[in-house]
Amino acid sequence: MARRALQSVGQTNDQEIDLKPTLLAGALAAIAFGLAAPAQAQTPVKIGFMAELSGPQAALGQDMLDAFMLVVEQNGGKLGDVPVNVLRRDSQLKPEVANQIADELIEKEKAPIVAGITFSNIMMAVSKKLTSAGVVVVGGNAGPAPLAGAQCAANLFIVSKQNDQFAEAMGKYASDKGYKRIIAMTPNYQAGKDYVAGFKRVYKTPLADEIYTPLTQLDFSAELSRIAAEKPDAVYAFYPGGLGVAFVRAYQQAGLTAKIPLLTVSTADGTTLPALKDSALGVMSASAWGPDLPNPANQKFVADFEAKYKRTPSEYAAQSYDAALLIDSALRKTKGSTDKAALQTALKAADFKSVRGNFSFGANNFPVQDFYVFEVAKDAKGNANLKTVSKQLTAHKDAYAQDCPMK
Repeated sequence: MARRALQSVGQTNDQEIDLKPTLLAGALAAIAFGLAAPAQAQTPVKIGFMAELSGPQAALGQDMLDAFMLVVEQNGGKLGDVPVNVLRRDSQLKPEVANQIADELIEKEKAPIVAGITFSNIMMAVSKKLTSAGVVVVGGNAGPAPLAGAQCAANLFIVSKQNDQFAEAMGKYASDKGYKRIIAMTPNYQAGKDYVAGFKRVYKTPLADEIYTPLTQLDFSAELSRIAAEKPDAVYAFYPGGLGVAFVRAYQQAGLTAKIPLLTVSTADGTTLPALKDSALGVMSASAWGPDLPNPANQKFVADFEAKYKRTPSEYAAQSYDAALLIDSALRKTKGSTDKAALQTALKAADFKSVRGNFSFGANNFPVQDFYVFEVAKDAKGNANLKTVSKQLTAHKDAYAQDCPMK
């Protein structure tokens, strides 16, 4: 708590010593009162943090929350030199639950900022409600295409990526490798469709097949038998969290890893590799972040995260850590004010050191950044981890910014 500085009362001549007793007593009482009265505490800024914190996808939301709180804790419970109260809410991968949480954060908590939001179906369910109520949304993962284009909003900032961008990086890699016949596999929801669309935008050859599975499906035996029979040059897949563990294990157990290259996005990462271990070796992954990126901000983040949580962070953690750094920079610029216009201007400046290196916002408040391809390989400790293979896209803008009315 801030303490008031106490100025000493000096005695420079006899006249000052010869003060009247009543005046001297009053002065001493005033000093004593100043010492006794505590400085007025600043009201914490409320930040709603919505993520998947239970069920098969809890690892994603937990990594996001842990990384976000790492910044808060390192700053002594503050962001932008002001205290913050992070209201953690589990959206359970259920849009109806997410809507109830949004109502609570708007009406009861009156939170001026909402961060987190793991899955695109959740983001699509709550973004309009939150932004229409004047809440500033700082998304740490989901980046659905509609919100990058016609449904963009001045108070919606996506710190992670537009979903298609990871896919575009992998599409370029597949094209560079000369693969002619590729089968795509993904869950049948907004992000899955975005990831296939992004891949096809850059990989110009028509896909041999597209397989869409229910979001909760964990048994892929039928689909993998179909792939084995069709014998494509490669398989491109997006299966996040627990889905990724089930899919990559099944792919390896079916004997496909050694025969058909597996190209992935958000499937083999820090949330899944601890479970997958060596079964993921050789799997390729596209992202804007990897643990071995050499910039100083990333080296500090990885070291601090591993020291506190005893595990390697994922891209979900990296993006959420950046989201916290962004909010920290914005609240510092506004001197703790949550005035919507001032906060939007401060967030747009993106005045922070991203763990991904180069980072700025496009006109639609989605990132402009670099993208890489990684291979799952043994690290210095003998663990399966992501190793940078190549940079695929530099200062890359998403494909939907032109449809956003903000310019």
